[in-house]
Amino acid sequence: MALRDLAFAARALRKNPVFALTAVLTIALGVGASTAIFSVTNAVLLEPLPYKDPDQLVIVASDLRTRSVRDFPLSNEDFMDLRNGTKDVFQDMGGVFTFRNILPKDDGTPEQVRSAVVTTNFFRLLGAKIALGRDFSDADGMPQAAPPPAGAQGGNAPPPLPQMAILSYEFFQRRFGLNAAILGHNMATNGPIVQQVVGILAPRFQLYFPATANMEAVPEVWIANRLDYNNANRNGVSIRAIGRLRDGVSLERAQGAADNVAAEARKNFLIERTAGYAIRVEPMRRHLVSEVRPAILALMGAVIFLLLIACANVANLLLVRASLRERELAVRAALGASWWQLARQLLIEAFVLAALGALVGLALAWAGIHELLAIAPANLPRLDTIRIDTAVLGFTAVAGLAAGAIFGLASAWRASRPNVMNVLRGTSRNEGLASGGALRKIVVVAEVALSFVLLIGSGLMFRSFLELQRIDPGFDPRGLLTFQVLGNLGRKTPEERAAFMHEIQDRLRAITGVKSVAASFPFPLAGGFSPIRWGTEEALSDPGKFQAVDFQLVLPGYFESMRTRLIAGRTFTDADNVPGRNVVVIDELLAAKAFPRQSAVGKRILIRLRTPEAEWVEVIGVVAHQRDESLTERGREQVYFADAFAGGGAARGWAIRTDGDPGKYGNDVRAAIKNIDAHLLVTQMQPMDDLLERAQASTRFSLLLIGVFAVIAALLASVGLYGVLATVVRQRTPEIGVRMTLGAGPGQIFKLIVGQGLRLTAVGLAAGLTAAFALTRGMTTMLVGVKPSDPGTFASMAVIFFLIAAIASWLPAWRAASLDPTAALRED
Repeated sequence: MALRDLAFAARALRKNPVFALTAVLTIALGVGASTAIFSVTNAVLLEPLPYKDPDQLVIVASDLRTRSVRDFPLSNEDFMDLRNGTKDVFQDMGGVFTFRNILPKDDGTPEQVRSAVVTTNFFRLLGAKIALGRDFSDADGMPQAAPPPAGAQGGNAPPPLPQMAILSYEFFQRRFGLNAAILGHNMATNGPIVQQVVGILAPRFQLYFPATANMEAVPEVWIANRLDYNNANRNGVSIRAIGRLRDGVSLERAQGAADNVAAEARKNFLIERTAGYAIRVEPMRRHLVSEVRPAILALMGAVIFLLLIACANVANLLLVRASLRERELAVRAALGASWWQLARQLLIEAFVLAALGALVGLALAWAGIHELLAIAPANLPRLDTIRIDTAVLGFTAVAGLAAGAIFGLASAWRASRPNVMNVLRGTSRNEGLASGGALRKIVVVAEVALSFVLLIGSGLMFRSFLELQRIDPGFDPRGLLTFQVLGNLGRKTPEERAAFMHEIQDRLRAITGVKSVAASFPFPLAGGFSPIRWGTEEALSDPGKFQAVDFQLVLPGYFESMRTRLIAGRTFTDADNVPGRNVVVIDELLAAKAFPRQSAVGKRILIRLRTPEAEWVEVIGVVAHQRDESLTERGREQVYFADAFAGGGAARGWAIRTDGDPGKYGNDVRAAIKNIDAHLLVTQMQPMDDLLERAQASTRFSLLLIGVFAVIAALLASVGLYGVLATVVRQRTPEIGVRMTLGAGPGQIFKLIVGQGLRLTAVGLAAGLTAAFALTRGMTTMLVGVKPSDPGTFASMAVIFFLIAAIASWLPAWRAASLDPTAALRED
């Protein structure tokens, strides 16, 4: 029976290929888009992390609540206190920090290597496999011996212990050609401490942290952390802690244990107490996706709306088709067919369409995923795991079945209850179209409402993108080429390092077409910013008055090269870039906070950067605020030091301002640096405009996808409206003939049909407006400079949709107004 019905459905659809193709493509758009976005949702939000028992893993981070600093690394001492004080709730706890190192190749040329320093239990904690050699042992993490006290008899410092290293499989393959002879031997390094290779990790091991943590995802060399404990060094923070909960321990209980440790630290140590030191325990997967979750959920909601709109469109097509087949169905009912037999036939046709649409949609999703990966922002975690897997295939199947049920049930329910006597007595060729009109209009109203919500979402994202373009980053990115110079080998004294930096500046300035040279650490929008504490005189008596500020070490000429506006005072000169000069430049936000309604120039603030406790520095200038970490948020206040303040040579982020296209100066820059020292490495070279584009990537990604979905939805809704009005015209053709015979002009008929279309649109917009007010609140974190309930966006989208509806109504209305009254009367 089912096979016979299936064969009948296939024949029926084959007889009407235009209808079948339209329905299949409509469903394919909805299913394809939703499958592509679900593949992202599944990989980022749903798939477990690739570690042993990942649901037991938590991130243990510190917050400095007094200074409004969140997700701060831990010092060695805080980490060890935390690990020792929470053993009743954690099976184990490990720590990691990452950096980029320069290691010489066999031929002596430098290579930048992604490196990580981990506690010796780190790989066992996460369940990582060692492919060759051995894992770290506790002995690998023994601290270096302390140097003898000054003036002690016969007290030469003991030789440094080697760094015990485990290599990633990929680095082992690339650098050593899978030659296991390196195990147990030392790698060449640039410093006095050697790295002894003890093991090789299994392939494809990764770290998963949010982009704001500035952690390397795929370190190539893993070094055992020789943790030492020194209460005087609690200022030195670097460790990101990961814990594994004991069986049966809840997150709340673990948080309570961490709170006790933090309270003890605040009690015993002034720096922890004044900073408002707190410890936060958060599931590792939730911590990883907290930044991107709102955007992904918004995109998933958008494609679900698009799928529903596609279903509504096909439902309208099937309702019209069922109405045209009402006489056929009435005859079958008169011959004894039950209501279930009639409904089943239409349901099978609907599911055939849904299955074909799902298959085509899967192909569209496969192509769409490749495009998504090409435009996805860098802060989207686990990009490498986005693919069509069994979960995605299951979603496609469910989406197809749900689509078939949604648009099939309406037509099946309507057609399974024909009024046999009325239909068989009817003489009009359009008799069937008279029934089911109300249901078709309800479906169109739903389409309009859903489409309007998507249009408002895209409008809000477009407004955000425009606001992002207007934001002043505090510098002029045009004509800037940025890069890093790494190495600085053999330059040990501040004077040597200062001469080295001057030489780089002079060589870069000598390049034809270079107007100026800047150097900074960190560099704007390149990551790596970390807050330090500052205060005014009142912080001496009340350390709780210390606050957080971002810092940069810069060479003289930085502000001029970046074209950052000088507001008061002056910027650094070469005379300031020498050890012992305690002068700073601050931004306008810090000046307003430290010295409200006063000039900051010539005043002093307390800063903690190079000393255990804060020291006095003099403000020599105030500059405009730079957006250093994000364009979407203002960020913290900023303080600038001359490079020599911290010993010199730290400002490794460079930029040259050029005539014309900065990209064409890359070879000249590399040649200039190589002439200084062949062992220096130039890396991360890119125009400053590229950094700005990367900073806008998340907003652009969401705008592009929601915008595309909104356009498709609006087109589908307009097609649905057109279909309903075309059916109305066909159904009311005799009535229109009577109206025209009685004196109604073409203009009146045109207004009649367009008016009906606009009335349906108005009802849909009213429903969509209510839904949009509630749903767009979930987009708050995605928006820049615009509120979720922005009246201008709502009004403009309503006008746009009315124009779309007017265009969709125009063709049926024109056809109605062009009818010949005599021919129209013959229709009945």
